[in-house]
Amino acid sequence: MLQLFGHDFSSYTWKAKIALYENATPFVGRSLAPDHPDNLAEWAQRWPLAKFPVLVDGDRTIGEATAIIEHLAVRHPGPIALIPGDPDDAVEARMLDRVFDNHVMGPMQTIVGDALRPAGTGDPFGVDAARGALDRSYAWLDAQMSGRCWSMTDFGLADCAAAPALFYADWAHPIPDRHAALKAYRARLLARPSVARAVDEARPYRDFFPLGAPDRD
Repeated sequence: MLQLFGHDFSSYTWKAKIALYENATPFVGRSLAPDHPDNLAEWAQRWPLAKFPVLVDGDRTIGEATAIIEHLAVRHPGPIALIPGDPDDAVEARMLDRVFDNHVMGPMQTIVGDALRPAGTGDPFGVDAARGALDRSYAWLDAQMSGRCWSMTDFGLADCAAAPALFYADWAHPIPDRHAALKAYRARLLARPSVARAVDEARPYRDFFPLGAPDRD
């Protein structure tokens, strides 16, 4: 049985769980909340880099959400092809995956991380730069999603990345109404059963969001 070490409020844990839920792939969730010290100890031993999620598949330990999804596509395929079969489409899907992780999730985490700094140690320059980066990403993604339902023809790797990235980024730096295609894409993602399940599992932890979780979604 696959084991997934992570936390239900973690954006990258969502990314891996969405892929597992899409194909109804059986797995055991190993919560890394403080009230599960045994899980925390095993996770630290398996992945000293101290990042999550981490997937354990037999004698293999796979870190990084993208690598986990790639592993699932190869070793535990299902009816939803997470990586496009066409090589050119696969390259585009992987590019979009990196866009969502690096150019949406990354700036969002800068904004959130600043809110967690001790008083007097904030980085307003860094936050302004992160907001600017999100504005550029939103504009590019809005054009990218025009006329598309999912990031590629079918739901897959990049959408698993997009769901948590856009969910939390819109909380930290709202997507402007002028980006209607991107806002509609975010709404479709949140309505997808695999994503809705991840959202619901994270609801008990919304007080963790340091900027204050909005009364929506």
